[in-house]
Amino acid sequence: MRIICFAKQVPDPEVPAASFKIDPATNKAAPVAGVAPVINGFDLNAIEAALRLKEKHSATVTVISLGKNLVQDVIKKPLSMGCDELILLQDDAFEDGDAASIAEALALAVKKAGQFDLILCGRQASDTDRGQVGPAVAELLGLPCVTLAKGVETGEGTVKVERVVADGTEVVEAPLPALVTVSNELGEPRYPTLRGIMTAGRKTPTVWTAADIGADPGKVGAKGRTVSTVKLFIPQVEKNCEFIAGENGADAGRKLALRLREVKLI
Repeated sequence: MRIICFAKQVPDPEVPAASFKIDPATNKAAPVAGVAPVINGFDLNAIEAALRLKEKHSATVTVISLGKNLVQDVIKKPLSMGCDELILLQDDAFEDGDAASIAEALALAVKKAGQFDLILCGRQASDTDRGQVGPAVAELLGLPCVTLAKGVETGEGTVKVERVVADGTEVVEAPLPALVTVSNELGEPRYPTLRGIMTAGRKTPTVWTAADIGADPGKVGAKGRTVSTVKLFIPQVEKNCEFIAGENGADAGRKLALRLREVKLI
């Protein structure tokens, strides 16, 4: 069995919100000085699901990541966790893409990577929270797609997924090959071992450009966008606190009710 996972490098979501700044000229969040990026947490959940299947079925796990200025110690984490191969899509042509143009590039990379049985990716990326790329790749490749997985098992030509729904979970089955998006309910991803870190250090990622995957320059990156960001901003939140005093609790309650009625809250 061959499994392909997607992994995205994102700003560390644990950084306090007050540390983020928006560049109005580019409509992008400026990198926080002194804070290294991380692998998207949901993608790590997907990688954990892939490694569990690898342990059961002697599968191989290939990770594909798209981005520029990727930090090697960060992007190599899937290798140190136990994945077998890392493919990096690095080209100026991929820059400033949206979900549609990113999915186009990833789908072409999957085709170039060769035969596969299962694609696993995070339910969404922590920097955009849109959750569109995985299903879009499935559509481009003509694959069945199951979202929000908390458990993934494979059988004879099928994948069985326990997925999260509003009032609990449900179990669905789909034929392979398929694409599954994984949620954090799957459980914490494993920590890299010392041996894994040393092994990852000796592995050289494969780097593909837009030409390598046969991409149409008009369909990837900024030129392939179908959605434009009009404005990215940090909302201004104002809070006013007013204390209502009274001679006793009953008097304070009466005055509070009058004040709430005055401002039309009751």
